[in-house]
Amino acid sequence: MLESDICGANDMDYFEYGEKEISYLRKKDKRLCAAIDRIGMIKREVNPDLFAALVESVVGQQISSKAAATVRGRLYGICKLDALKLHALTVEEIQACGIKKRKAGHIKGIADAAVNKTVDFETLKAKTDREIIETLVKLNGVGVWTAQMLLIFSLMRPDVVSYGDLAIRRAMMGLYGHKELPKEKFSRYAKRYSPYGSVASLYLWELSH
Repeated sequence: MLESDICGANDMDYFEYGEKEISYLRKKDKRLCAAIDRIGMIKREVNPDLFAALVESVVGQQISSKAAATVRGRLYGICKLDALKLHALTVEEIQACGIKKRKAGHIKGIADAAVNKTVDFETLKAKTDREIIETLVKLNGVGVWTAQMLLIFSLMRPDVVSYGDLAIRRAMMGLYGHKELPKEKFSRYAKRYSPYGSVASLYLWELSH
């Protein structure tokens, strides 16, 4: 699943980056530089509503992009992806949108956590990347990869390169000519891209196509 699968299209906001980030990455890595020059600027939609983005992400897990879009549309139709409205729904009502019962329970749990302030989605935005990940993974149905994608495509955090993303690992292996990519080697590349790892991730996703 690519990043576009988890982002809502309603706001039409895009991940913000420019010449500063591009120049830094071009100087740091010759192979990435060549890819950047070939691809040009990338526009990737972001959803600044962290709660809605998380719900959309869980909806999209382990189903096709087309199916996810259909389910998201139905869910949006009954609650506008508003925490209070979603909290008021039963698991069965959520499930009726075309979601398996287990996943519907996870979505209901996210809404409950938002309303009960078990997870304060507004104050969460002010926390560090690590703190945000540690908080979100406590929610059923939310793993590290999902939290990292939210850091990029909801909060626009600048330095996220996910080892858990298969497309990124494949792109790195292709870019640098590796048959395997152990985490230690991956981390060295991620460190090279820092503090603009998220922009590097955008280009790696493009290379994975």
